[in-house]
Amino acid sequence: LQWSSPPEAIERFKSQEIRLAPPQFYELCRLCNFSSLSELHKFSSDRALEGCERWMPVMLTASDGYIQLLPGDELYPEDPDYTGEKKIIMSTDKKVEDVMKEGSTFHRIVIKNIHNLAVYCNIQAKYKHKNPLMINSDCSDYNSRL
Repeated sequence: LQWSSPPEAIERFKSQEIRLAPPQFYELCRLCNFSSLSELHKFSSDRALEGCERWMPVMLTASDGYIQLLPGDELYPEDPDYTGEKKIIMSTDKKVEDVMKEGSTFHRIVIKNIHNLAVYCNIQAKYKHKNPLMINSDCSDYNSRL
């Protein structure tokens, strides 16, 4: 085990030193909004009474990868299958890049493979939350404040 700041953990993920599941990658991208632990603590204390929502990612299978759709994304279903009983399968013959070019309202994680994730989020976060920084694990062009 090794302690890492969020940007360090993302860099370690990029260099394939560690593995991160998409939800953990997403949350690390969110944590990159804070420059210190005290700033994060103040934010969480101030935001604590605002509320929260239940999220269920919905997987869209493309010809060359996957897109995890999150609430607020234009492709997110109105009635997601929270229990798995409906067995809804969303898929397209299009490539991920083509699906991305056609859209404009994003709240999603693009998965090319286990070491290539990207977060896209341009929606207004609910309950005074922070959106994740939009980071692609395949490049180093993000602006973490840490």
